[in-house]
Amino acid sequence: MTMPQRTNAAYVRPAVPGPRPMARPIPAAAMARPVGPQHPAAVPVGRPVVPQPRAAVTFLTVAEVASMMRVSKMTVYRLVHAGELSAVRVGRSFRVPERAVQDYLRDAYTDIA
Repeated sequence: MTMPQRTNAAYVRPAVPGPRPMARPIPAAAMARPVGPQHPAAVPVGRPVVPQPRAAVTFLTVAEVASMMRVSKMTVYRLVHAGELSAVRVGRSFRVPERAVQDYLRDAYTDIA
């Protein structure tokens, strides 16, 4: 059984919007502006210039450096804070490039007579 539809003469259904007016066209002369040689649009089309790949950098944690050098982690932290061993801060921890550890150990050798 269906319910009879009530009609309300005061109720007016909102109109369905029609197509939106289009913006006025931009003249072609305004769009064709010259660009400088450094602009990306001035790069010649063809094979893109690919930069040479960089050498991979291996980062070590403070614990790994300490085990390599056979010292405590605190000693590694002291070396980093003193500037004797370069390191990168990542969040709240340090990462030491493996090359920096090798350079430090190479320069740390002393001659004993």
